[in-house]
Amino acid sequence: MDINDLTLRQLQKEAARALTAMEATNNNIHQFNKKAHHNSQLWYKAVIEWYVNTHGGLPSEVGPGKDIELIYDV
Repeated sequence: MDINDLTLRQLQKEAARALTAMEATNNNIHQFNKKAHHNSQLWYKAVIEWYVNTHGGLPSEVGPGKDIELIYDV
């Protein structure tokens, strides 16, 4: 699936799942800030792209992200 076809809410949910799979360090978060300065949609896409490159698919489908249950999943 092309992440450019995801809705804003889908981007948010996929990025939330992806972020749970990484260590929360300044360097890890900074890599996304460099790619998407002041643009949240580009930031979500950068997070998802990192996850896909690391785990081979969308967070909701493969790897540790697929086991995450979001509190507000609408």
